[in-house]
Amino acid sequence: MHIRGFAGALASLGMASTLWLATSGTATAGGCGGKDPLQARDLASRISAVACREHRLWYEPFLDIDGHLASTTVAEMETGLLGDGATPAWKRVVDYWRGSGLLGEVAQRPGASTCEYVTNDSYASPNCRGFLIDTPWSAAFVSYVMVQSGVPGFGASPSHIDYVRHAHRDPGGSPFLIADPLATEPADGDLLCFVRGASAVADHTTLVDWLDRNGSGALAMHCDVVVDANGDGDGRAYLVGGNILQGVTMRILPINRAGRFWNLPQGRNIGCRPDNARACSFNNQHWVALLKLKPGLSMSPPPTIPAGPQAPPAQRCCVHCVVGSGVPRCPPPPSP
Repeated sequence: MHIRGFAGALASLGMASTLWLATSGTATAGGCGGKDPLQARDLASRISAVACREHRLWYEPFLDIDGHLASTTVAEMETGLLGDGATPAWKRVVDYWRGSGLLGEVAQRPGASTCEYVTNDSYASPNCRGFLIDTPWSAAFVSYVMVQSGVPGFGASPSHIDYVRHAHRDPGGSPFLIADPLATEPADGDLLCFVRGASAVADHTTLVDWLDRNGSGALAMHCDVVVDANGDGDGRAYLVGGNILQGVTMRILPINRAGRFWNLPQGRNIGCRPDNARACSFNNQHWVALLKLKPGLSMSPPPTIPAGPQAPPAQRCCVHCVVGSGVPRCPPPPSP
């Protein structure tokens, strides 16, 4: 398992001061409003506010209640600026890797090391952007939200299955309790998770059985952060996730009178074709787990972040250089 403690994640931080910037925004309809992490009075509210802050930064793309993409403005690897007018979209994905403390864990992936010192004004290194394109970042986004929110006991990981497994195997140490999403009320700060791709794990029962039999096995998953669970009594849950259709995107799901997910779509888009649009929905997934944030957890202080990226070590240069890597060529040795 590649689970890192909160303190370990903070120790490895090296990113711009904007990572804890409470980006102001006007109130928006449904779900997020103008939630501000610095004004949060409890841990669930802070988690929700951090996820919502990032969603606003990406111009609030969302999937409607039928699971159709209703709005999108900028994609993950573009150089176009996000809502703060300063951060390129691709650079914000780097911030999620660095702000969660996870960039070092994936340093062996091609191009990852070239992301270490980039800034908003950096040349858009093809090697760094290649790493970002080739490496799923939804778990890095969730980890970023939890680390930036100061969730005690959360183990940041580049794989969702690690903190799902942590909640199942160590309910006393994890900040979450694992539950059946079809039988449990969601609340702000929870994580709703599904299994990606073809898998025998298709519901909560088969997930629990798989977790009991696999102490460290991999399972492709995706988790969204619940930012508003029927808070306005509108019968809807609003969730925010990273790497959804190339951005930080909101998902809207129906809630019934009991406060539970109502007719939560299960399965894949079988029969989805241009002439059968009713069969198409990005909400059709194998939803297998609701990670319930434990009530009453204390909020750790937000991380202390340096004013800018740490300076690269001396002699960081290349002799046999790759064009576009962003690493400068070493000067020629002095003549004898």
